[in-house]
Amino acid sequence: QVQLVESGGGLVQAGGSLRLSCAASGIGVSVNTMGWYRQAPGNQRELVARITGGGSAIYADSVKGRFTVSRDNAKNTAYLQMNSLKPEDTAVYYCNVFRGGYPYWGQGTQVTVSS
Repeated sequence: QVQLVESGGGLVQAGGSLRLSCAASGIGVSVNTMGWYRQAPGNQRELVARITGGGSAIYADSVKGRFTVSRDNAKNTAYLQMNSLKPEDTAVYYCNVFRGGYPYWGQGTQVTVSS
């Protein structure tokens, strides 16, 4: 079955960086669109970035120029490099992939940015 495991979250000061990882099993990151979403308390889950099987990436306006989505096909892992972090980036970050029209989610990793 499909399993996504995120890691790399933590506490960082504003202006700092973190790299999130999403290790996938049961599905190949090289041929599927891998998404990163986040959810802050009281807010809906929102798309942060997405990378297609062809390598095209899109970003939410709020993270453009600061975040970079990538993948390592050999490790079957997707990444989200987050630079110049802001307090408003504080949220639980989730990895996502669709298969057969069904969404799969990881357990999430907490990112907290202090001012």
